[in-house]
Amino acid sequence: MREQEKDKDWHHYSKSSACRGSREHHCSRHHSHRSQSKSHRRKRTRSFEDDEEGHLIYHNGHMLRARYEIVSTLGEGAFGKVVECIDHSNRDGVRVALKIIKNLVRYREAAMSEVEVLEQMNSLDSEKRFACVRMLDWFDHHGHICIVFELLGMSTYDFLKENGFMPFTVDQIRHMAYQIFNAVHFLHQNKLTHTDLKPENILFVDSDFDIEYNGKLKRDERTLKNLDVKVVDFGNATYDHEHHTSVVSTRHYRAPEVILELGWNQACDVWSLGCILIEYYLGLTLFQTHDSKEHLAMMERVLGPIPVHLLQKTGKQHYVYHDKLDWDEHTSSGRYVRKHCKPLKQYMSSKSSVHEQLFDLLQKMMEYDVSKRITLEEAIRHPFFAPLRKEGKK
Repeated sequence: MREQEKDKDWHHYSKSSACRGSREHHCSRHHSHRSQSKSHRRKRTRSFEDDEEGHLIYHNGHMLRARYEIVSTLGEGAFGKVVECIDHSNRDGVRVALKIIKNLVRYREAAMSEVEVLEQMNSLDSEKRFACVRMLDWFDHHGHICIVFELLGMSTYDFLKENGFMPFTVDQIRHMAYQIFNAVHFLHQNKLTHTDLKPENILFVDSDFDIEYNGKLKRDERTLKNLDVKVVDFGNATYDHEHHTSVVSTRHYRAPEVILELGWNQACDVWSLGCILIEYYLGLTLFQTHDSKEHLAMMERVLGPIPVHLLQKTGKQHYVYHDKLDWDEHTSSGRYVRKHCKPLKQYMSSKSSVHEQLFDLLQKMMEYDVSKRITLEEAIRHPFFAPLRKEGKK
């Protein structure tokens, strides 16, 4: 099981999610003003409806805009809270997820950037072809930016967790990955990089499941009825022309070029997706660490040596000695890496062709050299997805 970190994560759109500790996360462009004074960061329009942290004070039954009735809290995080609401704009009383941003300047600015991205995505995908969460509405409530989303099921991480970290089957991975790859490829085509892809940010549209007893493992096992998923959380999505901060992504899904500060582009999303797929396959995080040099050592254990030309270019020269990663296998960290990591192909649980295809795809996604890493356009055409492409043609 992964280690927990200080910041809380929250699943903006999920009825099934519970609050929990999260993995280390670095925000992108929206929070480049970290260096400003604490007093400036906390500056807000005072309101009797706010608590000391800038959260809106509300209760179940509270109405926003005389339209959205709060029925429960779904989650909480650094940016604010997410609540489930009944939308009273029509007789159906549709349930929605409403993200209430803290009444603090830095979070308001970040939220408006997210709204801008979501509006563009809605406009570019008016036919709802791609598996990206839909923004239904947004408004300003006494200094709190409120973003309304369709209500989805639990995250793929939460499903793994509640199912005892039982891995997904290869067929399930293929079905989910095909939707995710097409959605993120849609972003890339429109000059956007998500920058924070992880199992928490992939949500099931409907997380209803059947429970069956697994006699072999002597335990109950959950089987999803529907494998449709959506990509969420565009708060750190970055346009190609925008400033790219040096550090992006949640630690475990962070690409080597980000750690080595070589600059990054849309290929960092491809690396993150490779890490997600292997996590679905194993039920466990591949790179379970909180230290950058140890992270690179884990990569080398799984994927082989980092190319010399990348190590020569890095600004992080304290990671390098004689054109190699400066790493001692005989320290406690070195032993930890040897114990917890092994070459990629050794993780295969079967030698069947579909497993071979998946691991061939993973190898191409987790290529150190960005110029050689597979693009999502190429990945979608990989033999692993051939059955789904045939299905689509029918």
